[in-house]
Amino acid sequence: MTMQTDLDELRRVRAEYDARMRRGAQPDAAPARVERAGAVVRHTVPGPGWNGVLWSDLDEQTADAEIAAQVAHFSALGTPEFEWKLYDYDRPADLGDRLRAAGFVPEPAETLMVGRTEELAALPVEPPEGITLRVVTDEAGVDLMMEVHARAFGTERPHIREQMLSLLRDEPDGIEAVLAMAGDTPVSAARMEMPPGAPFAGLWGGGTDPRWRGRGIYRLLVAHRARVAAARGIPYLQVDASSDSRPILERLGFGVLGVTVPYVWTRG
Repeated sequence: MTMQTDLDELRRVRAEYDARMRRGAQPDAAPARVERAGAVVRHTVPGPGWNGVLWSDLDEQTADAEIAAQVAHFSALGTPEFEWKLYDYDRPADLGDRLRAAGFVPEPAETLMVGRTEELAALPVEPPEGITLRVVTDEAGVDLMMEVHARAFGTERPHIREQMLSLLRDEPDGIEAVLAMAGDTPVSAARMEMPPGAPFAGLWGGGTDPRWRGRGIYRLLVAHRARVAAARGIPYLQVDASSDSRPILERLGFGVLGVTVPYVWTRG
């Protein structure tokens, strides 16, 4: 039975994901911290990094006050922006409308997908002709990743660079970053974050230069990271998939747990 059709497993895995990766989240870098504040779990980091709400337990009576409390908290820290990561099964049902009313702006929706690591590690994938893989271990490699991500996504992401450097320096066992190289030119890049003891490894990045798409490089990077996770005994891979990535991941065997929308508040 595939992950997509095993509904009992999907329900169980979603409950475990919420418990371990949202309510029980771990900081994504050494300077960061995760704290339970009333009815929310939030992630804060000084300087460059991701700030936001990972999980909430709200209802119609408590939602607006809690939203205001988080805006006040991050404002007091001087944070230029923070994200409320909303999932389509979060409550109350109109939480997205309430966030918009409080000044948050929704970004494109992503699909929360999960695959079985052992199955993905066994994919028969070979590098396309002219492509080699390079594991990133230093600042020069991170800069090559940022170079290809700028071409793939059309945006600069300095906080991702800082986060990766922090993990490589302080928790190197918690990250696997990899480049697909055409000679000396990076054409695709991706990373995997493996929080200690967590049953999920998160696949992030996965950006390919538009000139190199459609050749199986994305699939290659998924399989590489799956093999690393399988060797660590991590049972599941998790992805917040874009509309471009979702069909590829479904063909590889990933199942859908839900849809997530980043709501972003920016200091005026």
